[in-house]
Amino acid sequence: MKIHPIEAGNFKLDGGAMFGVVPKSLWEKTNPADANNMIDMATRCLLVENGDRLILVDAGMGSKQSDKFFSYYYRWGEQELVSSIKRAGFSCDDITDVFFTHLHFDHCGGGTTRDKSGSFFRPLFKRAKYWSNKNHWLWAKAPNARERASFLNENLSPIESSGALSYVSQHSKGFEYKKELGFDVLFVDGHTEKQMIPKISYQNKSLVFAADLIPTLGHVPVPYIMGYDIRPLVSMSEKDLFLKEAVEKNYHLFLEHDAHNEIITLKNTEKGVRVDKIFTFNELFN
Repeated sequence: MKIHPIEAGNFKLDGGAMFGVVPKSLWEKTNPADANNMIDMATRCLLVENGDRLILVDAGMGSKQSDKFFSYYYRWGEQELVSSIKRAGFSCDDITDVFFTHLHFDHCGGGTTRDKSGSFFRPLFKRAKYWSNKNHWLWAKAPNARERASFLNENLSPIESSGALSYVSQHSKGFEYKKELGFDVLFVDGHTEKQMIPKISYQNKSLVFAADLIPTLGHVPVPYIMGYDIRPLVSMSEKDLFLKEAVEKNYHLFLEHDAHNEIITLKNTEKGVRVDKIFTFNELFN
C-alpha cells in the first residue's frame, strides 16, 4: 500500500459558523480570521494505492459551479484536484474507487464535472465506483432545510444515473473493516446522517481521515462544534468517545479542512484531550 495526500483546493468560511457557540476570542487563537471574519480552509483528500485499486477519499468541491457560487467561498491558492492527482503520478482514468465521507458539496463536488459541451454533468472518474452508504445517500437526495444548500443534485444524480454508485454496508458500532476498500470505517451521525470516517493502517501507524468529525486542529476540544452540525450534542458525544480512543491507540489524524496543519496526534491534559504533535505527511511517512 502507498498513500498520497491530494490538495483539492483552498477556500474560506465564516469562522463563527465553523465554531458554533464558541466565542471568537477562543477559536481565533488556532484559526485566525480575516477582516470579514473568514478563516482559511482546505479540501485535503487522500489517494490510496492498494493492490490493483486506486482509491480517492473525498474529492473537494470541484470547479464546475458558477462564478456566483464560488464567490461565496473565496477560493485561494493554486491547489486543484486533477493537477494534484497528476503530481502524484496518476490520471483520472487510473482511479478505480471514489469514497465519499459524506455528500456535502465541499467533499464530493469534485467527483463530477461538466461534459465538453457544458450542457450536462458526468462522473469525472470514468472507470471508478463511487462509494457512499444507503442511509446517507437517501438523506442527501431528500435534504432537510438545514442542509439543502450543501447537498447539490448535480453532485449526486450523474453518479446514480451512470450506474457507478455503490454502498458501503454498516453492521455495528465502532470502526468496521471494509474488505472491498481495504480500510476500516466509523459511522457518525452528529455532523450529518451516517458520515463515514476511514482508518487506514499504513507503515505501522493508524491514519484516521478526520473529515468533519474534527475538521481542523482548532476543533479538537469537545465543545468546539461546527454550527453546520445537525445534531451538535450527538457530535460532542461522538467526538468525546473518538478522542479518548485516539489517545489510547495513538491515532494520527489527517485533517481534511485545516489549511495549515496536515496531521496531528493527541494527548490527555488537565483540560481534556488536546493536540500533542503536528506533522506534515512527508515528515511522517517519507
